Amino acid sequence: MAEVKRTLPVLSENATGSPEAAPWAALERLDLLLAEAARSAEVVYGVRFDDDRFRGLHLDAGEVGRLLDRMPGLPPLAEGRTRSVPLLDEKDLRFVALGQRFELAALDLDILLVALAPEIDPRYERLYAYLQDDVTRKRPGVDLILNLLSATAEEKLAGHRHFLPASPLLRHQLLQLHEDPPGSHATLLSRYCKVDERIVDYLLGGDGSALHPDDCLTIFPADSRISETPLSEAQRETLPRLLAEGRAVLHLRGVSGSGRRTVAAYLARRLGCGLVCFDPNRALARGEDDFQAICRRVVREARLREALLFVAEVDTLLDDDKDARLREFSQALEDWDGPTVLAGELPWRPLSLYRTRPFARVELEIPDFTERARLWGREVTGLSAEELEAVAARFNFTPGQIRAAAHSAGQMARSRQGGPSRIQAAELFDACRRHSNQKLGALARKIDPRHGWDDIVLPEDALEQLREICRQAVHRPLVLGQWGFERKLSYGKGLNVLFSGPPGTGKTLAAEVIACDLGLDLYQIDLSRVVSKYIGETEKNLDKIFTEARTSNAILLFDEADALFGKRSEVKDAHDRYANIETGYLLQKMEEYEGIAILATNLRGNLDEAFIRRMSFCVEFLFPREGERRLIWEKIWPEQAPRRTDLPLERMAERFEISGGNIKNIALAAAFLAAHDGGEISVRHLLRATRREYQKMGKILDDGDFRERMDD
Repeated sequence: MAEVKRTLPVLSENATGSPEAAPWAALERLDLLLAEAARSAEVVYGVRFDDDRFRGLHLDAGEVGRLLDRMPGLPPLAEGRTRSVPLLDEKDLRFVALGQRFELAALDLDILLVALAPEIDPRYERLYAYLQDDVTRKRPGVDLILNLLSATAEEKLAGHRHFLPASPLLRHQLLQLHEDPPGSHATLLSRYCKVDERIVDYLLGGDGSALHPDDCLTIFPADSRISETPLSEAQRETLPRLLAEGRAVLHLRGVSGSGRRTVAAYLARRLGCGLVCFDPNRALARGEDDFQAICRRVVREARLREALLFVAEVDTLLDDDKDARLREFSQALEDWDGPTVLAGELPWRPLSLYRTRPFARVELEIPDFTERARLWGREVTGLSAEELEAVAARFNFTPGQIRAAAHSAGQMARSRQGGPSRIQAAELFDACRRHSNQKLGALARKIDPRHGWDDIVLPEDALEQLREICRQAVHRPLVLGQWGFERKLSYGKGLNVLFSGPPGTGKTLAAEVIACDLGLDLYQIDLSRVVSKYIGETEKNLDKIFTEARTSNAILLFDEADALFGKRSEVKDAHDRYANIETGYLLQKMEEYEGIAILATNLRGNLDEAFIRRMSFCVEFLFPREGERRLIWEKIWPEQAPRRTDLPLERMAERFEISGGNIKNIALAAAFLAAHDGGEISVRHLLRATRREYQKMGKILDDGDFRERMDD
């Protein structure tokens, strides 16, 4: 056989990393091993390299005889070899590091080297094809690798376990086994080996950045700039020590934007490592068949980088239909000995994960008023302390929401034509509203508040109560926070308000006035859409509403609340029992809610006293008296509306005992009638509009009745 010429291998086009990282010395030892195997192949196969152009494509009687003469299980390419010699040594730093991080045996590393060689130099493909007696098999098969690395039949047989599914090479997805052709149900020895591309990149000195990005996985290097977190001083000391123990699991419970990833990045910095972030939502979107493989790939990446593993939105795996996915995720974590941080909103205790691991949970609360004001001051410049405190008081934002809203407000300021580019208070309020309640519209209707105090007519006591509601909302940070009343209250920190009165007496308008005065969003909840006949669904819908509303202190208006808040019925069957449960759950969520929740009902008598006692305010909307009706008639007309000066508004207020809602309907209908006639709003239009409104009320009002009332 011709002498093997020694040349320095050249990295193939598919390889990444640096030439210095390639295991040149180990490849030279592999070349010597291949040369020895080639000499053995001349004896085993009975031909030289260039003797038979069609070798591997046919089988003659002589070759059959040679196959039968060979002792079963004996490595055919190990003629004269008495023991196997490792190809790698301590100088191959990447291989050594890989072996330590995945607890690999020396044979595992040699297997990887043999399979890696074609990624570095394509000449190995031709050598492997020859030694496998098949010009189409350019990747090393399991049989070839064991023949090269085993000296005896016993060694080869023992080497089988390094290719089984539970072996470190396959369990950690370092090595892939493929059938050729696919679906041929090939035996283990007949399958060929390929090093996973991420491991190829790592062994050749890469960091994974040149590979196709994985949207399930985000890598953050250690960031020395992260110093501020929502953790307490004690937590900053104890949590890094806990995670440094290894296999520790930390559960960060908090809403999105509460600083969960910031905490994870801070802990990674304290541990002196990077951060590997995994998003189960994106993994599940790819199809459930790939989920376990993705989880193992994530754990592999964390091992490769010796990083902290951060799992975002772990609540995704807690759905009833995700039990199998949760088990697969837990199984993948069993192979992970490093620190893990789980993030979610549910109070989860991952029993399957922490039986053998140190476990801790940290609650990341929404910052209090003082902290929110400080964060706004850090993110926004140019506004006074009073303006920033007003924003902090109105919006219960997380640190993440504060950053996002400040960024949006800055974009608004920069895009503004003319004037200063600094953020205006109105722009900041608008940005805050844009960053809140983004999902609330699915179960509630947003009302754009357009009416102020000048637009509402109520008895003085009712108006004063509405003003007191606004004052309490404004001064809550002072009274609850700085004056310490929050520590005295375990619940009921918000404002629960009951509006009761006949239809059309101004309940919805009053809620609108409050929202306009406070600069808050107003959402009207249709209880017929929230209440579900399916057990548990009503509670889920209510929870979604209050969860989404809490970050912005949006005002929630439960209109026609008596649909759910009837007197507690005597429990006669399961339906009655469940109805009471729904009612109690809504009251519980209202007491937990720190904003304004308004219940509007036409019949206060339908609410039992236990409910009423739990309200902060009970405002009764009485049917308007004559003087109030006169004010409503005067205020209902827009300045631009053309109307006759002789409209008998005072007489209308005196003679027609109707609600403000009826008056609004009559004025609007009269305006449309006048528009059709092409003139001003006149008595004739009022007559027709009033008669139509009475028809809707089930009453008849003819021309004679109208004149009689107006002429008395």
